[in-house]
Amino acid sequence: MAKAKATKKATTKKAAPKKAVAKKAAPKAAKKAAPKAAAKKAAAPKKAAAPKKAKTARKPNAAFMKALTPSAALAAVVGASPLPRTEVVKKLWAYIKKNNLQDTKNKRNINADAKLKEVFGGKTQVSMFDMTKLVSKHLK
Repeated sequence: MAKAKATKKATTKKAAPKKAVAKKAAPKAAKKAAPKAAAKKAAAPKKAAAPKKAKTARKPNAAFMKALTPSAALAAVVGASPLPRTEVVKKLWAYIKKNNLQDTKNKRNINADAKLKEVFGGKTQVSMFDMTKLVSKHLK
């Protein structure tokens, strides 16, 4: 029985150093991974800096800048003069903010007043995404 106990002690002693080695191996792997990640980050700016082209000013899309005439219903809100689509949307939002027509609980919805109800096709509440679709019907 004394030999059996001695064998058990020896195996437990052998098992303990293996666990310690495993713990040491994990930090080494993490240290090795960190320089690789740093190397990848360092390589990225080199790729971005390589193609050097002369910077040109961005040209606006001509379709957005074309002046469109609003219908009578839309003219009551944004004015009767021909405007680009982008300006129509800006003026519409200015009107909505000025009259507090944005829904308080769900900011994506717009509550229509008498003028906007005509533009929105009789709907009392419209989402901001549907608004541009409905407004485009009133532009020619």
